[in-house]
Amino acid sequence: MNATQTLDGPSLVTLEERARRRTGAFGEDALIVCDSLVRIYQSEGVEVQALQGLDLLVEDGELVAIVGASGSGKSTLLSVLSGLDVPTAGRVRVGPWDLMSMTAKQRVAYRRSMVGFVWQQTARNIVPYLTATENVEFPLALAGVRRKVRAQRAAQLLDVLGVGYCAQRRPSQMSGGEQQRVAIAVALANSPRVLFADEPTGELDTATSHDVLEGLRTVNRELGTTVVVVTHDSGVSEHVQRTIAIRDGRTSSEVVRRTHTADDGTEHVVAEEFAVLDRAGRVQLPREYREALDLVGKVRLALESSHVSVWPDRPAGPTGGPAAGPGAGAGTTHGTDGQEER
Repeated sequence: MNATQTLDGPSLVTLEERARRRTGAFGEDALIVCDSLVRIYQSEGVEVQALQGLDLLVEDGELVAIVGASGSGKSTLLSVLSGLDVPTAGRVRVGPWDLMSMTAKQRVAYRRSMVGFVWQQTARNIVPYLTATENVEFPLALAGVRRKVRAQRAAQLLDVLGVGYCAQRRPSQMSGGEQQRVAIAVALANSPRVLFADEPTGELDTATSHDVLEGLRTVNRELGTTVVVVTHDSGVSEHVQRTIAIRDGRTSSEVVRRTHTADDGTEHVVAEEFAVLDRAGRVQLPREYREALDLVGKVRLALESSHVSVWPDRPAGPTGGPAAGPGAGAGTTHGTDGQEER
C-alpha cells in the first residue's frame, strides 16, 4: 500500500494533492458571484457590518430563495445585487457586470438591461392610473421600442403570468395577487437576465402567495430568467430549487431540492440541507447541534480521510470519543474567531 491509499479511502496526502490541483477563479462560470462581500454602514456614529465576508454563487437559469431573519443582511445583499447600493469590499459580479467598479451611468444601464426588480409594495411596482398593458409597455417605451412590439411583448408577459384578462384593468380593479403578477410582467419587460423579488408575498394571503410564486416558477421555466427571491417566509422554499439561508451577514446553510424517481416509477421531491463552508473556511453550525453537544467557545477539530470531526473542548462522555478526537488534526483547538491554538 502506498502513501496515497488507505483501506478506508484516500489519505491526507491525496486530499492535499487534490486541493493543489484545483484551478480557476471562484465562480468563473456562475451568473452571480459574491466573493468575501462586505458592506459596512455608519449609523449615528456606530459602525454596522451588514455583510461580513459573504460568499454566494447563483447559476444561470436557477430559481433561488434567500431567507433570513430581520437584520441578517439579506436586504442589504439584494440592494447590492440590484445595483442600488455599493459594497464596501470584496468582489461581486452579475453576468459581465462588475458591481464594484461601475460608474453611476453604468449602474443605470445595468438596472435597465440586466436586472428586473419586484418590490413587496405593489404601489412601487406599477403606476396606478395606467392599465396592466400600459404598465408593461411603459419601460419599453422609455427604451425606444416600437409600439407594435411593445403591445406584443406586454400581451405575451401578461399571458405567461396568467393575468391576460387584466390587460385593460387599472390596479384599483385588480386583487393584490393580480397586481403583483402584473408587477412581475413590468419587471420582465426589457428581458432582464435576472429577476430580483423582495418579499413578493409579504402582503398576500396564503392562496394568493401560491399564485404569485407559481408565476415566478413559470417565468423561470418558460422564459429561462434567473429568479432570486429574498424573503423571511420559510414557505417560499417549497417553490424553489435552492434555498440559501443568511445569518449574521454570511451564508450559513443551503437546502437543495431535486425530483427523485422511486422503483415503482413515482416521483417525489427530496430536500437535502447542507452547511456552507465559505471562502475563509468558516462554517456556521446549526443551533440545535451546538446546544445538543454544548459546543461553545473553543472546539477541537480532527481531519479524517473523508470528513472533519468537531469535538467539545472537554473530556468526552460515556458515548463520546476522546477529548482530542481521532485523526491527524487531534490536539488542534479553534476559538470562535477561527484562530488555531496548540
